[in-house]
Amino acid sequence: MLKEVLYIIVIFLGIVNGLILSRLCKDEIKKWNKRFQYIAVASLIAAIVIYLTDFNYKIPVIVALLFMTLTSITIYLMTRKML
Repeated sequence: MLKEVLYIIVIFLGIVNGLILSRLCKDEIKKWNKRFQYIAVASLIAAIVIYLTDFNYKIPVIVALLFMTLTSITIYLMTRKML
């Protein structure tokens, strides 16, 4: 039970991470705007593919990929708000 709660916390920390990065690195984020979209889509597709496979450590890998997805989406949305 504790492991599942930690996984959920790690996934939602992706939003916090994205907010912090979008405030600290404004110049770099504007250059990487399109790349964050690609990273988010690729991470989400990889998470779905790994979910459908028989992989021993698939839950931690999916959590890491969803963390990356939420971070990228948050940065992208904050960039759109800044422009």
